[in-house]
Amino acid sequence: MRPPILIIHICAGVVGVLSGAAAMSFRKGSRPHRVGGNLFFVAMLVMGSSAAYLGNVFGGLFACYLVATAWLTARRREGETGIFDWAAFLFALAAGVLFVTHGVRLATGAVAPKPGVPIGMVFFLGFVVLLAAAGDLRMLVRGGVFGRQRIVRHLWRMCFSFFIATGSFFI
Repeated sequence: MRPPILIIHICAGVVGVLSGAAAMSFRKGSRPHRVGGNLFFVAMLVMGSSAAYLGNVFGGLFACYLVATAWLTARRREGETGIFDWAAFLFALAAGVLFVTHGVRLATGAVAPKPGVPIGMVFFLGFVVLLAAAGDLRMLVRGGVFGRQRIVRHLWRMCFSFFIATGSFFI
C-alpha cells in the first residue's frame, strides 16, 4: 500500500504537467494563461512540499522556491520587492552552497553517492540554484525587475519548474 502523501505527490505532478503545458499553450497574459499558470503554481507547491516530506528535501524546496519567485514576479508591479525576496535569496544561496559542497564531497569520495544520482547532476543543480540566487541578489540591488527582465525572470523560473515536473514524471 502506498502512503497517501505519495498519491498526493503523484496527482499534483500530473496536474502540474498538464496545467503547465496548458499555460504555455495560451497567449501570454490571457485569462486561460493566468488560470493555467495559477493551477501550475499551486500544483508545483503541493508537489514540491510533498517531495520534501518524502525525502527529496532540497529538490522539493527548490521547486517551490522557483515557482513561488516566478509567480510573484508576474503578480507584482515593476520595481516591487519585499521581505520574501530577501528570504528567497538567502534560501537559494544556502541551498546552492550546500549542493555544490555536497558535490565536492561526493567527487572526493568523502561521501558515498546515492545509487542512480550522478555526481554531475548534483553540481548542475547546485550551479542552477546559485544562478537563481545571483539573479535574486541582482534584482534586490536594483530595486526590483523592470521590462524585459521581468518577463525573462518569470519565464526561466516557471520553465525550469516545468522541466523538474516533466523530468520527474517521465523518468
